[in-house]
Amino acid sequence: MNRAVLSTTVTLVVDTFREAMARKIFWGLFGLSTAMIAFFLFILKIDIVEGALATISIFGETAKEKVDLNRFVRQVEGAIATFLYTWGMFLAIFASAGLTPSLLEPGRIELLLSKPVGRTQLLLGRYLGNLLIVGLNTAYLVGGIWLLLGVKTAIWDPNFLISIATTMFLFAVLLAVVVLVGVGFESTALAVMIPVGLMLVSPILAQHQLAVRLLNSEWSRQVWKALYHVLPKVYDIGKMNLDYVRFGKVDSLEPVGSSAAFGCVALLSAIYWFRRRDF
Repeated sequence: MNRAVLSTTVTLVVDTFREAMARKIFWGLFGLSTAMIAFFLFILKIDIVEGALATISIFGETAKEKVDLNRFVRQVEGAIATFLYTWGMFLAIFASAGLTPSLLEPGRIELLLSKPVGRTQLLLGRYLGNLLIVGLNTAYLVGGIWLLLGVKTAIWDPNFLISIATTMFLFAVLLAVVVLVGVGFESTALAVMIPVGLMLVSPILAQHQLAVRLLNSEWSRQVWKALYHVLPKVYDIGKMNLDYVRFGKVDSLEPVGSSAAFGCVALLSAIYWFRRRDF
């Protein structure tokens, strides 16, 4: 990538970021993240950590106290990571769904295409700008809670920070779907409904081993397994996230590879569709 292309892409990313700020999308996410950190701080002061420390100090010796507290912190972090992974993803999709259709508004898209910038570059700049907006808020929220737990318990468990990477990876995959739907249909509602639908169906498809035993026809088993292997594995990656936060290990990285492939196909399809459209 030459310097001119890089400079233009950065400009497009910054423009997306500024639009998100103007539409109050960035500030809305930032405000909700701040409120969640403040609420978590309130809960920590009243109940959770102080109660756990008191129990440990009564029933255990110093060495055992440390082990129990480590386990307690990992359990808390696992619950928080699961909450942020699911509800944070819903929120990020809702916040981002309107940015692609707004790019295609009559008058605006013609103005942008009249400038010396390629269509692929224009769409990728929008996509990367979305990632930047959500990434900053995710890092702020997860990092803030991690600091609170570290200060309160003196346990600085880096495994919890993997939630930033996990959440952003899945968001990048689902954002590709958001962009594809936005380019094809220019509908904010559909750009929300389809990724959310993929999130809701994932826990069902993840039970493919049980489904194979329950379904009574071979073609239905094959359809179920095909959908499981093709669609993004939201549930499986969430379980990986939880396992790593709690135990520091995962069973398999296969869900990451297949979900990344789905996201790449969706994004390339969006670029192809965008390049062929008449405006």
